[in-house]
Amino acid sequence: MLNRKHLSSLLICLLQSICTAAVAQTRDTVNAGGATVTLSEVVVRSGMDVNGFIERVRKDTTFYKAFRNLRVLSYSALNDIRMMDRKGRPEAGYRSRTRQTAWSGCRITQTMESSESGDFFKRNGTHKYYTARLYDALFHSFDTICGQHNLVGGHSPQTRGTSGMERHKEQLKMLFFNPGADIPGIPLMGDKTRIFDADHRRLYDFDIDIRERKGVSCYVFRITARKDLGILERSRIVIDDMETWFDYRSFEVLQRSYAMRYDAGVYRFDVRMHVELGHADRLLVPTLVRYDGSWKVALKSAEQGVFTATLFDYSYSN
Repeated sequence: MLNRKHLSSLLICLLQSICTAAVAQTRDTVNAGGATVTLSEVVVRSGMDVNGFIERVRKDTTFYKAFRNLRVLSYSALNDIRMMDRKGRPEAGYRSRTRQTAWSGCRITQTMESSESGDFFKRNGTHKYYTARLYDALFHSFDTICGQHNLVGGHSPQTRGTSGMERHKEQLKMLFFNPGADIPGIPLMGDKTRIFDADHRRLYDFDIDIRERKGVSCYVFRITARKDLGILERSRIVIDDMETWFDYRSFEVLQRSYAMRYDAGVYRFDVRMHVELGHADRLLVPTLVRYDGSWKVALKSAEQGVFTATLFDYSYSN
């Protein structure tokens, strides 16, 4: 005869088994063009066209549009850049508060306050670190730039006719804004970024769920490199992990995180990026950008850095 203690243990084990079985039943897997796609129970019940969903993700322009909107808006930003030595210890840093003013197709950035540590700048006042130069090139325009607009069609990043800093800036934009596209000019890169192509899908596990973010229902789409890949298959991968949150109704990107790495000797990187988006009136805009990683380009020393940009106080200017 079971005593109270044994009966209690038996009930706990039974409940755990029931809960485990219930959790297992909330996920399902389907094959989508060679990819194994795991669906949450709520997604299964929705009757989603999985292939259609993945194609919509591949063609998304809302993420890029949010950054294009920076060209036509006034906004403030808190910038925190930290450079590390080879052992990951702080080597130099720079913090600033900037304000971009936009008007009639023009824009200019002003530094409202700043502080630095270590040898962040050279004696002539220019950036010591290529990472910092690239950050400024992506987010700031300290000289007045005109002819600005936020159109996306026909204005996607491209490397044709560029070199040096401009070329590296466009390559980074392509990696960042258009996952799945070819990145010209990176040694031996080939088609390794084509995560949505048929022969690349099998290298990844896809996962689709519906969750809530700040009171908004979202599709959560995650792509993760398979754990069981051999050395040759692993060498075909650049994007290790990508998670995107899409507004359930508008399908706008509200959050995206990346983990990417690549090594071709003179060109290599190992970076993690996280972006959060919000709205300025009806325009989608970035509110937080985080970068943590290292990279090396030809004729430049390897650099390891962390930067955070917090963007706020958006407004239209006449």
